[in-house]
Amino acid sequence: MTRTRDMTRGNPFGLLFGFAFSLMIGNVFQQLYTFVDTMIVGKYLGVTALAALGATEWLVFVMFGCVQGITQGFSISMAKRFGSHDEEELKKDMGASVLLCLVLGVLFTIVGMALCKSVLQLLHTPQDMIGMAQVYLRTLYSGVCISFGYNILAAFLRAVGDSRTPLVAVSLAAVCNIVLDLLFVVILHLGVFGAALATLLSQLLSAVYCLRVVRDSGFVRIGRANLEIRPERCRRLLGLGLPMGAQNVITGLGGVAVQSVINGFGTIFVAGFTAANKLYGLLETAAVSYSYAVVSYTGQNAGAGDYERVRKGFGAACVLGVVTAGVMSFVMLTYGEPILRCFLSGEEAVIVQTLKIGCTFLKILAAFFWLLYLLYIIRACVQGMGNTVLPMCSSFLQLVMRVGCAFLLTKKIGQTGVFWGEICAWLLADAFLGLCLLWVYRRQTMMREGK
Repeated sequence: MTRTRDMTRGNPFGLLFGFAFSLMIGNVFQQLYTFVDTMIVGKYLGVTALAALGATEWLVFVMFGCVQGITQGFSISMAKRFGSHDEEELKKDMGASVLLCLVLGVLFTIVGMALCKSVLQLLHTPQDMIGMAQVYLRTLYSGVCISFGYNILAAFLRAVGDSRTPLVAVSLAAVCNIVLDLLFVVILHLGVFGAALATLLSQLLSAVYCLRVVRDSGFVRIGRANLEIRPERCRRLLGLGLPMGAQNVITGLGGVAVQSVINGFGTIFVAGFTAANKLYGLLETAAVSYSYAVVSYTGQNAGAGDYERVRKGFGAACVLGVVTAGVMSFVMLTYGEPILRCFLSGEEAVIVQTLKIGCTFLKILAAFFWLLYLLYIIRACVQGMGNTVLPMCSSFLQLVMRVGCAFLLTKKIGQTGVFWGEICAWLLADAFLGLCLLWVYRRQTMMREGK
């Protein structure tokens, strides 16, 4: 039975932390999908295979970030329905979301498989890794429908305040992923195909678990009458979901453009950047968790018309985010090098060069990590109040900054220009979204008061 949580009552700080904590643990396990893949591939298949995974990283993010964004957008409508206690409309939103995800999943799979090779060539992926990169990417793209399935089911559950079920689902999948990685890569010698297949099957397990919980729960059970696509409802859901999907695509395209520059720096730089990026992604999971919590909290309270609670919740989330970012920065500075060593094998001279690149990136990230956490929280608050277009625009600004630094700043200060581009992108997005939050909040409160 799913555990719903009404976030229109109670202490905002405790609600947000409690909700986010379960998601945080779950997101850590979810990051283990790619973290373990990368570690095992680097250790057992070598630096070239590690670099091949790095060359696909942003292309993976473009596809699956879009999936996550769309389903999270759908969850905003569901959170508002839950906050206003409109159970019938909630079920209809769920049914329409399921059908939309099925259609989009088939479409995304076809497009991804068709363009995979051409995009890798366009990015100037080195010849010694392009074959492995293509195999890895196509295997993951074949499971887009599975990703849609898990993400929409998890979105249902988060919208009604259940963060425990997604945690259990992802934890099971992470354990499965580790076991299958060892089986497929180390024992059966299936190479990068085995690593991708392990990830795919693990996510299928998490989707099946969430489906079972949804079906067994009377509250979120969807009847056949609700499985229908009505134009007005679909337009509203897509109006929330597509901008959030596009937001991640825009961010990913910026990363793809930067990746093309990184590929030009050679295999060792790509490997060092990839290893550091995996740790960065793992330490970013708390920020992602806070964003999910803030979207659900803000959506429920906006649905109930209580914007004073929205304001208090935002303040509590900012405190949580800055403190957590400080802890993550400490981990990067203190344990960064030994963690990066876990990804590497081969000649010591090559390992030393790779570590130098990765550790430089981590030191720059650590000094400004609080900007990233605030970015997630501010953006989630704007989204939770029903505006998903402005956050999409912020992603475009991040794209411009990342790409500009990659192509221009690297000519002035060298390879580290890529690293500073990440910081500049966070800073610009924070400033823009802060102004957007003030505007959206004032507009919503004035509408509520009938002015």
